[in-house]
Amino acid sequence: MLTCFIRYEIDPYKKEAFAEYARNWGQAIPRCGADLIGYFAPHEGTTTTAYGVYSLPDLAAYETYRQRLQNDPLGQENYRFAQKEQFIRREDRQFYRLASGPHGKRIAP
Repeated sequence: MLTCFIRYEIDPYKKEAFAEYARNWGQAIPRCGADLIGYFAPHEGTTTTAYGVYSLPDLAAYETYRQRLQNDPLGQENYRFAQKEQFIRREDRQFYRLASGPHGKRIAP
C-alpha cells in the first residue's frame, strides 16, 4: 500500500476556498479509486501549509486513478476552480509506505 501526501502552500486569505476544494475532492477521490484519508487545512501555527492524504495499492493503481480523476466531471470542475481562484501557490506530491505497522492499541489515560 502506498500513501500519497500532497503538501500545499496556500494563500492564507483564501483558506475557505481551499476548504471548498478539499470537500469537492472528498467526493471525487473515493469515486475514482483512492482511499481518501483526508484534507487538512491550517489551524494553529502555519497559515499557509495544508495537506491532502490518500492511499492506493501501488503505482499502477495510482496511474489508473489519475486517469479517472482527470475524466471525472467534479474533478475537472475542481481543477478549474483552483485555477480560477488561485489559492494554491505550490503543490508537492510524495509517496510513502507504512513502516511502523502493525500498531498497538491506545490505552486510555
